[in-house]
Amino acid sequence: MHPKTKLPKVGTTIFTVMSQLAMEHQAVNLGQGFPDFAVPDLLVEALDRAMRAGHNQYAPMTGIPALRQAIASKTERVYGWRPNADTEVTVTSGATEAIFDAIHAVVHAGEEVVVLDPCYDCYEPAIELAEAKAVHVALDPQTFAPDWQKVRAAITPRTRMLMINSPHNPSGAMLSADDMQAVASILRDNPDVFLLSDEVYEHIVFDGARHESVLRYPELRARAFIVSSFGKTYHCTGWKVGYCIAPPALSAEFRKVHQYNTFCTFAPAQHAFAEMIEQDPAHYLELGAFYQAKRDRFAAQLRETRLKPLPVPGGYFQLVDYSAVSDLDDLAFCRWLTTEHGVAAIPLSPFYESPPAGQRLARLCFAKNDATLDAAMARLRKL
Repeated sequence: MHPKTKLPKVGTTIFTVMSQLAMEHQAVNLGQGFPDFAVPDLLVEALDRAMRAGHNQYAPMTGIPALRQAIASKTERVYGWRPNADTEVTVTSGATEAIFDAIHAVVHAGEEVVVLDPCYDCYEPAIELAEAKAVHVALDPQTFAPDWQKVRAAITPRTRMLMINSPHNPSGAMLSADDMQAVASILRDNPDVFLLSDEVYEHIVFDGARHESVLRYPELRARAFIVSSFGKTYHCTGWKVGYCIAPPALSAEFRKVHQYNTFCTFAPAQHAFAEMIEQDPAHYLELGAFYQAKRDRFAAQLRETRLKPLPVPGGYFQLVDYSAVSDLDDLAFCRWLTTEHGVAAIPLSPFYESPPAGQRLARLCFAKNDATLDAAMARLRKL
């Protein structure tokens, strides 16, 4: 039998493709966004204690109380507002699940969701599985800043959700306080539109900047799902633990989807994260400085090559302009870079509905040990 696909535009993700290619050609993998350095010792020890203490069965559907309380305390410390741990915080199996649940909680068949291109590749499939339509609005191809007039113009009576992402994947661009006021103005004029804010790189911000979380803005958080990721903050992407903060009415709908999607999330890790957040707040408070040192070192090395690094305000990805090296399109260039020069990168075109003509950009991940980055640079200097 040959089923009719629900996702006709979806194949194997570019991250899987490039990681497999890197493995086949023994390339240094700067493509897929995962750290290759250790998880904090305290977190590993807490996980071990939790498993040995018997926390290996189903967790409560919304997340264990200690973790939800820890998330509420951290939110208050960082953003000046404390969500209700019982009615507004839900622990999920990664941020990807939270994004899926939020979309399916409020978006109905035939409705529309506005997304800003380039955007992460899980957005549109989740929208399509809700039998809704993703409406793509392009960010500036050089700065990746939004044109809020274009966003406003894209909203119709069928629009049910606007999705934003800061710090932005793949570019690292960040939304400013003025941007947040623009979002508030748009939503004020469109009272039936919900907001989904993807903030998985919230603690990885540079140069003294402030992450303008939706959680800082009462008008916005009253109608928003705010999604975060422990995997990005604590170097453990394979644990797949995240969370969503939303007002009680939205959380109630969110949890209806969550309980029949994954129901609950890796129980011992929840106990470990609760302990880590409470005992070592310095980790997330100093994460920006940790990654800024990596960003600056990597960018300085890239300037010794024919690749041109773009500014990186946040996140752990470095975009490079490769037009001085090759006129290949980005898919072909990244394959060539992997197979012929032994460094895996990610092309930008899969993040777009319609990639900008002639764009020559690739994404490199600098969430790596210095030895890994140095090995990559030794090969990139030969381009």
